[in-house]
Amino acid sequence: MTTPSTRDQTIHHIYRLFADILEYPTHTDLAGQAKACADLLLEVSPGASALLAVFHTFVEQAPPDRMEELYTSTFDLQVVCYPYVGYQLFGESYKRGAFLARLNEGYRARDFAIGTELPDHLPVILRFLALGGTGEFGQTLVGEGVIPAVGKMVETFGENGDNPYSGVIRALLLVLREEE
Repeated sequence: MTTPSTRDQTIHHIYRLFADILEYPTHTDLAGQAKACADLLLEVSPGASALLAVFHTFVEQAPPDRMEELYTSTFDLQVVCYPYVGYQLFGESYKRGAFLARLNEGYRARDFAIGTELPDHLPVILRFLALGGTGEFGQTLVGEGVIPAVGKMVETFGENGDNPYSGVIRALLLVLREEE
């Protein structure tokens, strides 16, 4: 059995931090997580680090209720920005149902528990990848699922992306593409 490289361990930690950052902001250390992620990204993707540093600065200055409002208006009210990979790829069609079923099978085969969220929730997928969920299943999931879905999410923010979460999604896409 091979041990994960230091770079792999860093990437896994980055995925965990992105998963936390992209959850509903009820946790108290969102600024700390954003800073930790930006710092780790310096090693693997300076461009992604710069994007996340902007988000970190915003979070440090924003009250918790503002972050909750921003999250809701970004990911819950704008259908095109739902943080669900299957929804981004297939909308509410039978193809999404098949995708969810395949995800559940893949997770079960690797003893990964998703909790209460749907299996295509972006933070769930990132947590799976953070556990070393690479292999063929993980590589296919990233290449054919996560990257195209996150790319669609980036498009919804437009070129300038005034929304602070725009930088988070753009940073994630950079990392995913660089690690593919």
